[in-house]
Amino acid sequence: MKRDPIVIAVVAVLVTVMLVFGYKMAGKGPAKRASSAGQPAPDFSLQSIEGKTLHLSDLRGKAVVVNFWATWCQPCKIEMPWFVELQKQYGPEGLQIVGISADEDTTTDELGKFTKEMGINYPILLGKEEVEQAYGGIQFLPVTVFVDRDGKIVDKVYGLKGRAEIEDNIKKSLARGQTTQAQK
Repeated sequence: MKRDPIVIAVVAVLVTVMLVFGYKMAGKGPAKRASSAGQPAPDFSLQSIEGKTLHLSDLRGKAVVVNFWATWCQPCKIEMPWFVELQKQYGPEGLQIVGISADEDTTTDELGKFTKEMGINYPILLGKEEVEQAYGGIQFLPVTVFVDRDGKIVDKVYGLKGRAEIEDNIKKSLARGQTTQAQK
C-alpha cells in the first residue's frame, strides 16, 4: 500500500516528461511556427497522379496552399471539400491549392479514384520523405502551408482548423507578393 502513492508520482512525472518531449519534437511550439513565416517555401519537384511533374517554383506569382494529407486521415476528408470551394472562389484571383499525398501504400489509381470521389479540382502530388522533411517534418496530418505570391511562407497550420481560418490565410497569401507590389 505504501508504494501506490510513489508509483503514481513516478508515473505522473514520466508522463509529464514524455508530453513535454513530444511537444518539442513535434515542432508545435510558437518559436518554430514563427520562424517559418516570412521564409522562402522549400521548392519541390513532385509527380501528379496524372504523371506530370510540378515544381512549387512553377507557381511563382500565385498564392499557393500546400496541403499534406492522406486518404485515411479523417480531418483531411473534412477540409478537402473546403479546399475545392476555395479553389473555385479564389482561383481567378491567383490562388493555387496543391495537395501532397502522404499515403505510403496507396497506388496512383487508388489516389485517382479517391480524389475523383471527393471532387478534387486541384493538383494532387505524390509525396516524398525529403519534401516532408524540407517542410519541417510531418508528425501528423493534415499540415497546411500558406505561401504568398513571392514564394514566402505566410503561415503553417497543424491539424484541422476551421474553414474561416483557412480562408483568412488564403486572403493574406493573395495580398502579399508580386501583384501587390506591381499595383503600388
